[in-house]
Amino acid sequence: MLFDTYDVKEGESPESIADKLYGDSELHWVIMLINNITDRYHQWPLSSGQFLDYINDKYDNVDAVHHYEIAQSSGDTKTKIEVYKNSALYTGDTDFYASASIVTNFEYEENEQDEKRKIRLLDPIYVEQFITEYENLMKESIL
Repeated sequence: MLFDTYDVKEGESPESIADKLYGDSELHWVIMLINNITDRYHQWPLSSGQFLDYINDKYDNVDAVHHYEIAQSSGDTKTKIEVYKNSALYTGDTDFYASASIVTNFEYEENEQDEKRKIRLLDPIYVEQFITEYENLMKESIL
């Protein structure tokens, strides 16, 4: 296995993870590249304080309904489907939302942050090979 999955902990940065895992914080770019992160300010998980500031700036009411969810009726029924009143899934049935779960703005943004926390890390034994291959590819680039 070339990659391990990892949940970014509170306060961890790409630099701190690279230092812990590879012994060199300068290799943070490896973590970013592997996870297709081009903007660490919007694609990396926020700290608790940053998160609270972000949602309070973004929403007038963090506890308001962001959307509704229903369980998928076929296949993997654990999968949730986002439903909005103007959705094609909305049939005009007044009891439609009674069977749906409410997702607040806070819950929605918290779920987004949880997804950002799930990253892949390259096994340290492959780092040198990865860097060499990357450097060779960059030399071949026409840019």
